[in-house]
Amino acid sequence: MKIFFLVLVLGAAGIGQFPEVVNAQNVFPSRAIQIIVPFPPGGVSDLVARPFAAALEKAIKQPVVVVNKTGASGNVGIQGVAVARADGYTLLASLSTISVTPEVDRIMNRPPAFKLEDFAPIALLASDPQVLVVRKEAPWTTAVDLVADAKKRPNQIKYSHGGIYAIMHLAMELFTHAAGIKLVQIPYSGGGPAMTALLGGHVEASTPGPQVVYPQVKAGALRALAVTGSKRLSGFPDVPTMKELGYDVDYYVWTGLFAPKATPQDVIKVLREATRQAVNSVEFKAAIENMRTTVTYLDADEFQVFWEKEIKKLSQVVRLIGKID
Repeated sequence: MKIFFLVLVLGAAGIGQFPEVVNAQNVFPSRAIQIIVPFPPGGVSDLVARPFAAALEKAIKQPVVVVNKTGASGNVGIQGVAVARADGYTLLASLSTISVTPEVDRIMNRPPAFKLEDFAPIALLASDPQVLVVRKEAPWTTAVDLVADAKKRPNQIKYSHGGIYAIMHLAMELFTHAAGIKLVQIPYSGGGPAMTALLGGHVEASTPGPQVVYPQVKAGALRALAVTGSKRLSGFPDVPTMKELGYDVDYYVWTGLFAPKATPQDVIKVLREATRQAVNSVEFKAAIENMRTTVTYLDADEFQVFWEKEIKKLSQVVRLIGKID
């Protein structure tokens, strides 16, 4: 009888404690978080995501791992997050080209890779114009020189980019349209490989982000001719904007953090606060400054409004380019 009573007491104690165990296990985050970068190492989103992940790890007190999941101009990684379990443990660090994929799918008459409604914006992390660069051996010392030569030799000068309708492609197409020239576009699997192609002499020009191209320009391997933003970059004070040269281009590339849409709001709240702490950390700001990138933080609500405007703007650029067979 005593044994039976003891079992009842222990059982009751266990029942009383069990919800606490469950609750402890359900506290977010209780394990590692992975941030999917849908492009190869060395590109803009990768270079921003890595110092951000290190800062987020300190803020959230769990391991944060960056995973490069590449393919189809970023769509493989983006689609993977769209269908991932919506528990906050799989996030996406995407470039602004996430905004154009639905429009590209419509132009190409193919099923949508994903819907923009599949994602919940967490924060905007960084934003920069692109930099028009050529190899040091190139005969052009200014963008005007390049334009003049391209008009004499249409479809003779080759440029690299990180994928059809991806950020570098959109930047150069805006420039060529504004300048009235025709160049030959050579797609690669991401910004890193596109830069490698330029450095290797396989193409003559490209439009990487400042954080990617700054070391090469500083080392003298590449020459910067113009930037796509409305203002000169602090890392390239002597490089004019395209608008200064008479080409109507105002184009920025940004990196944003997203979660699957169905992620619970309490989890989103934790991620938003941890992201705010990470972006404002001394370590992240120093890393971004060293890359000559600009921290452009917007919390979820502001980022949502910003993103909706970008979707309209960038979709117009895709329609400008049209269908590419």
